[in-house]
Amino acid sequence: MKIPHPIPYQGSKRNLAQKILSFFPANTMTLFEPFAGSAAISIAAALRKRSKHFHLNDINEPLIALWDSIINRPDQISEQYTKLWHAQIGQEREFYDQIREKFNRTSRPDFMLYLLARCVKAAIRYNFNGEFNQSPDNRRLGRHPAMMKNDVHAISIIFKRKCTLTSKDYKQVLNLATKDDLIYMDPPYQGTFASGGFRYYGNIELEDFIDSLKTLGAKNIPFILSYDGRTGNKTFGEFLPSHLKLTRIEVAAGRSSQATLLGRNHITYESVYLSEALIQKLNLNIEKILTKSAKSQISLFECEEI
Repeated sequence: MKIPHPIPYQGSKRNLAQKILSFFPANTMTLFEPFAGSAAISIAAALRKRSKHFHLNDINEPLIALWDSIINRPDQISEQYTKLWHAQIGQEREFYDQIREKFNRTSRPDFMLYLLARCVKAAIRYNFNGEFNQSPDNRRLGRHPAMMKNDVHAISIIFKRKCTLTSKDYKQVLNLATKDDLIYMDPPYQGTFASGGFRYYGNIELEDFIDSLKTLGAKNIPFILSYDGRTGNKTFGEFLPSHLKLTRIEVAAGRSSQATLLGRNHITYESVYLSEALIQKLNLNIEKILTKSAKSQISLFECEEI
């Protein structure tokens, strides 16, 4: 099944989605993504009907405005992107700079979609003034309008009337979840793909985040968290404290592109944390999970269920 992804995004979990979805409980009412980004997990879950409703939240307001346009006005955003794509021909770098300047003044969704399709590594970066400042990838024109239109309309079909969009502090969104829901979290400030710069408008304090996880545990609300990882001997981020009673497994995310550029053959592994409430709901054998993870570093490119 081809999974549509109209929003390219550095650090997207699309390659990890199959494994993460294997830990979804049946009959999930609402899947919450408080750090939605490209919403790779929600898209995969929607296609496989793993949740009845979806709540996408991101502190980046223009990004949520773009999601609103894609889901609720697919014809309009597709047409706008098509015009921008064709208008750039012959003046690609100058046109990109003009659109970036206009986006920083207006926050228009079509401008953001064009910038994401053209910028280096599809990575959102802001300066200290909150202005989008990522450079263009001068080797390409960005996604072809026909392909973009297909993905935009596919997303609209699977999410329309099934998706809530907000741009709030993540703690406000976590407070909405119940025991019948599932939360998937991929915080922007930590993880294998973090590489500096500013992806979001606000910083997240580690202690506050740990307190939020503790509160979710006390409420018995199931959640999955992508948080830290490693490539070769290099680790990314801090392990979470044991008092949270989370089950941490490592999953293979494929070859490290950065290591490959340096002539190294390293595999990236990401940590996925499963909450105690989720383990109990799924009636999982923790020892089996941990043993399998340690021995074989579960490949996400296999269709294997635990």
